[in-house]
Amino acid sequence: MSDITKNIKEDPYRLGFHLMPPAGWLNDPNGLCEFKGKYHVFFQYAPDSADGRGKKCWGHYIGESLTEFSFAGAPLLPDNEKDSNGVYSGCALVDDDEVLLYYTGNVKQTGEHDYTYSGREANTVLVSMTDGDKFSEKLCLMENRDYPEEYTCHVRDPKVWKQDGKYFMVQGGRLDGRKSGGDKGAVIVFDKTDDAPWKALYSITTESPFGYMWECPDYFEKDGVKLLSCSPQGLESEEYRYQNVYQSGYFVLPDDFDIAAGKSEKYAMLDDPDRHFHEWDMGFDFYAPQTFEDEKGRRILMGWAGIPDADYDNDPTVKRGWQHALTLPREITVSDEGKVMQYPVAEIENLRQNERVGHNIELPLRRADIMADIDADRLLSIGSASELLRISDASGELFSLTLSREAEKYLVTLQLSEGAGRGRKSRKILLDDLHSLRLVLDTSLAEVYLNDGEYVMTTRFYADEEIARKPYILHSAGDVKVWDMKEMKVVY
Repeated sequence: MSDITKNIKEDPYRLGFHLMPPAGWLNDPNGLCEFKGKYHVFFQYAPDSADGRGKKCWGHYIGESLTEFSFAGAPLLPDNEKDSNGVYSGCALVDDDEVLLYYTGNVKQTGEHDYTYSGREANTVLVSMTDGDKFSEKLCLMENRDYPEEYTCHVRDPKVWKQDGKYFMVQGGRLDGRKSGGDKGAVIVFDKTDDAPWKALYSITTESPFGYMWECPDYFEKDGVKLLSCSPQGLESEEYRYQNVYQSGYFVLPDDFDIAAGKSEKYAMLDDPDRHFHEWDMGFDFYAPQTFEDEKGRRILMGWAGIPDADYDNDPTVKRGWQHALTLPREITVSDEGKVMQYPVAEIENLRQNERVGHNIELPLRRADIMADIDADRLLSIGSASELLRISDASGELFSLTLSREAEKYLVTLQLSEGAGRGRKSRKILLDDLHSLRLVLDTSLAEVYLNDGEYVMTTRFYADEEIARKPYILHSAGDVKVWDMKEMKVVY
């Protein structure tokens, strides 16, 4: 048994069916694709630094399926003059017999700089991959001078797709607002044909600032619905939305919006962003999602089960030399009512075992898939609030989900205990209706799916170290269906 595998097996906080770093730091998912029947999951990675201070490279998992992976090392390193301070986020495009990997090469110039308005190079770099383990030389496609002049040095995170024989790209950006009262988040749209260079077409933004920076953009269509995903920084927190320091969500674009069409104006303005922007996940630990379409035609999303600059921590894992994980792969669908839904891919159910039904159930593996059908009105018929689910151990409560009424809506609250939360306290979701709940529980990470994935909350939590191997106990308002979860196969 390798030292890495031995450490994983002995770590009480290690996850059973979420991808995480063998050691060190993980953040954004990158380069997601299926190529020649194998899934490829790249990710931001600092192997020698659990606190994220080391230079970022791309780690790489290769999957025979979405529950069976091998760690393939770190093929993209900051070893070039165009990425000397980090191989930052990007994407993968399967193009005939190769995978095109696009990323931002981060360079910080020496001297007195603030690295927002001066001193930072954001280089768009291309590497091609064949057969999963053969990578080309790096090719720099664009530098700061190739982006619209009204942007700061913060342009990054290319996402590329092919449409009608033409290549298109979106990148996240920060419009320089020093002369107009404040910076503004935006997405730059580029295109290219054949061997021509990339060309900036126009920017998508809002009239008034909706955050000062839009990171990790993604564009795709699903069942006729056009979605522009991004991670805005700088939204003001509210009680029932935008509760994290930074957000991740999507704009539903108008039916007649053609992202590939050239615009007569420099900007395409999104109207009423507060109404048209929807958060992907309203828990404590979610950021920088990316989607891809697999060979079955499914649109699959994965996110970073973490967030930068939060006022809570993951010290129990940092002490063991690692931090963060990726969410479960989630299939995106559109309901008959036009709602964008996300739900764990069906393969996750292959890990289920030992099915039982009850309302006070021991979870000896500390990994479980828990499903409940809910009659919200009945649960609230006696009092003003009701406990949906609670997870505890021998030391007491770890976290709970409660249901209450708020005006004419239902309010679901995720509440973490002081010790388990590491600074995480509560997150709230207002719903018009509540009819189903699924809690996917994995040692020190929980994903909550409400109404078949209409709303999602992801959180890390940490049992007391002295009893961290003791079983969890599930308490529920009524009978729920529970499965223990096997570990997925990961080879290091």
